[in-house]
Amino acid sequence: MITAINHTGLVVTDLQESIEFYRDVLGLTVQGTFERDGSPISQVVGYRDCHILAAHMGTGSGPTIELIQYINPPPELRQSIERNVIGANHVAFNVDDAEKSLETLVKNGATKLNSPTEVSPGRKVCYLQDPDDNWVELIELSS
Repeated sequence: MITAINHTGLVVTDLQESIEFYRDVLGLTVQGTFERDGSPISQVVGYRDCHILAAHMGTGSGPTIELIQYINPPPELRQSIERNVIGANHVAFNVDDAEKSLETLVKNGATKLNSPTEVSPGRKVCYLQDPDDNWVELIELSS
């Protein structure tokens, strides 16, 4: 039935600011941007008169992250940003150096949850939040 993972979507406050964070800080590239409004997108997301701006960010191969800014209807704040809430999500990235990556991200608007921790031999992991409170996981794999 499923043939591949295509993308993960994250709702953001300001598309351009989020593009800058995911591109300039995380190092992803813009794979494409688009604007959708009218009947087709309204039917897909289930909002009347929907209007969105979006960008696909990636590494050039594999799945992408779709950053979505809702123009209409206006976005709503989540009731909880806790990681254990049903429906909560995170995006995980492999990195060369978890400590250095975390430090760079925090200096550029991310919020640190924890320092990189070795969860199993050769695997360091930490969680943080992007400027819109979306959860991001950094994974450092060593041989």
